[in-house]
Amino acid sequence: MIKIYVDADACPVKNEIERIATRHNIKTYLVCDGGIRPPLNSLIQLVVVNQGDDAADDWIVEHIESSDICVTNDIPLAGRCLKKDAFAIKPNGKTYTNDNIGMALATRKIMEGIRESGEITGGPPPFSKVDRSKFLDRMEMIVHEAKKYRNTSKEN
Repeated sequence: MIKIYVDADACPVKNEIERIATRHNIKTYLVCDGGIRPPLNSLIQLVVVNQGDDAADDWIVEHIESSDICVTNDIPLAGRCLKKDAFAIKPNGKTYTNDNIGMALATRKIMEGIRESGEITGGPPPFSKVDRSKFLDRMEMIVHEAKKYRNTSKEN
């Protein structure tokens, strides 16, 4: 069975993920360093890691497997998940792939340098209802792709 791993500390689509997990009967892990109310849904497990840089990311990468799904805005985490042959999707519905992760990492590094030089850069646009809708649509497609991929890889 595929699983969903959520970089949950600042994830705005936890309710949508729960709906999808329930609809498809998918075990889901909300990984954070605290401050999230434990879910009542038995498919959803809250995993609280020690506070520290990348503790949640490291837990996700340690447990995620081929064809599992990671929900994150964290570009390096997405890259690490892709290396394990997993799917990675942002809460706004955009996906990270092997074709676009290199550019995303390079852009992140450039923007980091610009900010460190003192230049003020605008943050991402506010999260919207359209983003939420795009996430739901794309996540449904990824769940189907992941199930198909898992079944195909078991046959080989």
